[in-house]
Amino acid sequence: LHAAAGSRSVSVSLDLRRYRDGDAAGVRALFVRGNRLMAPPHLAEAFEGYIARSLAEEIDVIPAYYGARQGAFFVAQAEAKLLGMFGLEAAGEGAMELRRMYVDPDARRQGIARRMLAFAEDEARRLGAREMVLSTSEIQKEALALYRNAGYRETREEIAADASNKTIGGGIRRFHFVKAL
Repeated sequence: LHAAAGSRSVSVSLDLRRYRDGDAAGVRALFVRGNRLMAPPHLAEAFEGYIARSLAEEIDVIPAYYGARQGAFFVAQAEAKLLGMFGLEAAGEGAMELRRMYVDPDARRQGIARRMLAFAEDEARRLGAREMVLSTSEIQKEALALYRNAGYRETREEIAADASNKTIGGGIRRFHFVKAL
């Protein structure tokens, strides 16, 4: 992978592959760190509840969670270091939902998210999907820009009042997107 990062050029050899049991600790650590860094101070407690719920319902049971949803989970590695992750789950007839796309905060601005997104789209096509759907929150400005720049069209927005394994709730604005594959 060769990508521009600001005014410097960065080259990262990236291995994108399906999740294996040995990835569990790294995936868990990336999920927790990413969410704690993203949490606005006034929502720190809500984020901790979201993290705990998401670990129990999804992150700590990835094979069962994604298997039950006709999906899969993937990791991005470079030199045995986990740099990113994402999941795909069925989202209705002919659609897959992109979930849990995270890049290690120390490895951002190197094109890793763009590479993972393209890989996810190819994998969704391989699984028979004709469109990809996803959602992200207003506090994830870089993710919003990534999806918009990659051709995703906003379909709706909502204020997430209730917490689930897909949102912390707390009045955060969520944006929903779709892209034809």
